[in-house]
Amino acid sequence: MTCSPASGSPPAEPTLRLDLRGTPCPLNFIRSRLALETIAAGEWLQLDLDTGEPELMVAEGLRQEGHRVERISREAEHAQDADVQQGVRFWICRHGG
Repeated sequence: MTCSPASGSPPAEPTLRLDLRGTPCPLNFIRSRLALETIAAGEWLQLDLDTGEPELMVAEGLRQEGHRVERISREAEHAQDADVQQGVRFWICRHGG
């Protein structure tokens, strides 16, 4: 379950799942970073966030730290998990380092 720039989409199952819908900024960013510290470089975190400022700030902050951030489409969300009706889902591959 590793990532690389040349690899396609995230794997079928993430290493860790984290639902931060309803968590205000900047706590959602801090908790995302802490969760990434618990997984090995190259592993994936599935992250559920509220739309708007949370999705923009958290995704951009994690990208700036060197992590690969993939926004999962609504079609993929419903195919994987009908629970995600509100918010947005990201998959983050932890940067090695």
